[in-house]
Amino acid sequence: MRKSGLLRRWAGLSMALLLPGCSAGGTLAAFEPTGGGRATIGVPFGVGPRGTLDVFAPKAGATDRPVVVFFYGGGFRRGEKSMYAFVGKALQAHGYLAVVPDYRLYPEVRYDGFLSDGAKAVRWARDHAAEYGGDPKKIVLMGHSAGGYIAAMLAADPRWLGAVGMDPRKDVVAWVGLAGGYGDVGPPSRRQTDLFGPQEAYAATRPAAHVEKASPAALLIAGDGDGVVDPANVDRLAEAIRKVGGRVEARRYPRLGHTMTVGAMAAPLRFWAPVYRDAVAFIDTVIGFKPGAS
Repeated sequence: MRKSGLLRRWAGLSMALLLPGCSAGGTLAAFEPTGGGRATIGVPFGVGPRGTLDVFAPKAGATDRPVVVFFYGGGFRRGEKSMYAFVGKALQAHGYLAVVPDYRLYPEVRYDGFLSDGAKAVRWARDHAAEYGGDPKKIVLMGHSAGGYIAAMLAADPRWLGAVGMDPRKDVVAWVGLAGGYGDVGPPSRRQTDLFGPQEAYAATRPAAHVEKASPAALLIAGDGDGVVDPANVDRLAEAIRKVGGRVEARRYPRLGHTMTVGAMAAPLRFWAPVYRDAVAFIDTVIGFKPGAS
């Protein structure tokens, strides 16, 4: 019990540091195995300083691996890809090709800018997957918090990937949302309308307005201890997907908080909740991937 308590206190401190953008993300990445893979940092996919991404490739000689594009959170106002190298390395160690892009933030852009940047990153991943051992026909989107929203909208609303010559119903196999903010009950707050536009247009910026039977399979994960994003977001979006006949799985973990929903992807913190186990198991099942295969 004493050891477990110390581990939990260390985990909480690590993720508290990660919130304001300190070095906890890099510390967590140092504990991640790479599975013999390599990282390529700062690859351009767009314009400007936030138009770059990091690539975490599987071991040399690997081919046709699932390609997971991960979008980090931060309320659309902060965050940078270097803080989430631990996610890229965790996915890499399982045998995936992981891509972690930056994207422009508020107030430089609003929601259409976030999604436009995300779509460009996904197009880059498709175009360059084979160069890094990935299969461009096995693209999975994944995101935490605001990044979960980006993943959801790119998967649900065809206009965003359509703008870069892709169709999520054909070019994306699945998506995974970690504590994503998909939709709220009642009118949007002033902060939300500042990001997403006037109240009368707000519903159209929610993924539930766009899901259809042909949308990619979804895994929605949240923690019941989340005090930042209402975990009921998972239930509402899952129900919307089920109503149209789509494929969705939902997981809610007791006591898991907002930041630890992504923190539990890190090897030292997986005792906290089975986020990593459930996420890779879902992706493996949907794609038919067997870890360890060449």
